[in-house]
Amino acid sequence: MKTKTIKTTKGTTISFTDKGAGNPVVLIHGFVGDLHYWDHVIEPLSQNYRVIVIDLPGHGSSSLSDETFTTEDYADEVASLVQQLNLTKISLIGHSLGGYITVAFAKKYASLLERFALVHSTALPDTEEAKAGRLAGMEKIKSDGLQVFVDGLVPKLFAPDHLTKYEQITKEIGYKTSTEGALAALEAMRSRPDLSAVLATATVPVLLVAGSNDKVVPAERVFAAEGDHIKKVVISSVGHMSMYEAPEELIRELQEFLG
Repeated sequence: MKTKTIKTTKGTTISFTDKGAGNPVVLIHGFVGDLHYWDHVIEPLSQNYRVIVIDLPGHGSSSLSDETFTTEDYADEVASLVQQLNLTKISLIGHSLGGYITVAFAKKYASLLERFALVHSTALPDTEEAKAGRLAGMEKIKSDGLQVFVDGLVPKLFAPDHLTKYEQITKEIGYKTSTEGALAALEAMRSRPDLSAVLATATVPVLLVAGSNDKVVPAERVFAAEGDHIKKVVISSVGHMSMYEAPEELIRELQEFLG
């Protein structure tokens, strides 16, 4: 699929794909991922929707602005792209880091949202243990390089039964992340605030997707708020990467959510 680029208000060049027609759905990948995380999802969704999939700043083929170091900053980048594409309402779906950005977007740009979903993500802030882990990750990247860091991270993302099949492709995607992009994203994740109130008070439908074997963001952290507008789904036998591990089930839940 041919990628396009757009320059945001921060001066970042964002790479993205744009497929299908209908109500726009924007997909945001996770940490050290890129738009190819969604390869199994794009085609089915694009049968009924206009599906826009981005490379986050510093990931894939997108550049990084020195003004992008909080989840709100990343949300600004997404909003700039959305506005330049003249989209008045979108459905926003974020995986992991992409979910942190999605909920920051929901706080600041609620008027642009038709609905939003967090996939293996949470509106809660990092625990103190997780914050220490982010700092350790930053030091690992600086001392040993990004590839060593990615090699250590990827096995934690999958349920054991799925690791062998998807480990290499996930690592190769991760290697395309710039060192600066990985460091900026780690800092953004480490410093993000508690936005669970954004979920609880949203005036649009919200979908929260957890994996039964997710050791990165377990279900109790995914389900950080209650409300009649919130749908909670647990996909069985998957870790942190249901778009690879159980794409058919994830697609079914997304299609139902998108209506």
